[in-house]
Amino acid sequence: MRAILAGGGTGGHVIPALAIANQLKKRYGAEVLFIGTARGIENRLVPAAGFPLQLVRVGALKNVSLMTRLKTAFDLPRAVWDAGRMLNEFAPDVVIGVGGYASGPAMLAAVVKHIPTLAFEPNVVPGFANRVVAKFVSGAAVHFEETAKYFRHAEVTGVPVRPAFFEIAPKREGPPTLLVFGGSQGAHAINEAMIRCLPVLQREVPGIHIIHQTGERDYNDALAAYRSVRESAEVFKFIDDMPAAFARADLVVCRSGASTVAEIAAAGKPAVFVPFPRAADDHQRVNAEALARHGAAVVVEESKLEGVWLAETIAALLQDLHRLQQMSHAARELAHPNAASEIAAMAARVAGIEESATD
Repeated sequence: MRAILAGGGTGGHVIPALAIANQLKKRYGAEVLFIGTARGIENRLVPAAGFPLQLVRVGALKNVSLMTRLKTAFDLPRAVWDAGRMLNEFAPDVVIGVGGYASGPAMLAAVVKHIPTLAFEPNVVPGFANRVVAKFVSGAAVHFEETAKYFRHAEVTGVPVRPAFFEIAPKREGPPTLLVFGGSQGAHAINEAMIRCLPVLQREVPGIHIIHQTGERDYNDALAAYRSVRESAEVFKFIDDMPAAFARADLVVCRSGASTVAEIAAAGKPAVFVPFPRAADDHQRVNAEALARHGAAVVVEESKLEGVWLAETIAALLQDLHRLQQMSHAARELAHPNAASEIAAMAARVAGIEESATD
């Protein structure tokens, strides 16, 4: 079996794609090629994982200036042409689009060449690249039931998540513990809001312990703030072992990108989501609201962080153990421990490949 995984840009695209690639290699002995762009994190992660990577030149069309859109529109035909050349050379049995800049050109080239295609969509509302090819792909692997309506032959598989998140046991002892993070670079708005609400949290939740990943920019200010109020806290620029941090937390405050939402579900952790308001198509808010409707999370808009809304929300949840347990159970109901395996199986089916004896 020969498979191309196209797309990238962020870890939210590339890390699930690598999990899918590893399953394809394990179960079907697949040869895998990645197609990305020079600006994405795939340039670091894909070669490090042992997979070849080829690049197309294409930029963004959403939430960018008119000049950038014009440049992308000019580059797009060339990107589709280059992707088509890569498909001719590699001769894949299936092309899997994982979203991001390179996904659109590669998937369009595959559709034109009548090569089986599989779209992977981790958000409730598909990204631009997947929306363009939605009606033409052979199948789609989605995270949310609501997303299936956008595609032909969609299946709810979930998002591949590290096994360690599924192995986290419910927290049963220790002080009330809050985990705060905003992605690997931190989230400035969340960091500032946490600093402002420390006195309220001290008063409303005596003994609270806070684990806070700030990113590089806000680390010193946050560390100084926690020390000034003598709050029990651990402040990090970056947390290397996030599953271990999850295991210690009663509640998580974070953004609501697709991978983070999947990790929350896998770990069964109650969450307060603060969606990034400038995310493409407002997808973080829609992701967060999907879990909130299921009773697994609470959504606090970034515009509400100026007041004490965040502090009062955190305090109310940490003081209500029964609700935390209900939220944890609801989150686990949305988890998909076999996502990578199911997506690999879908890719094989659309490619007409039978199960390998190596499974």
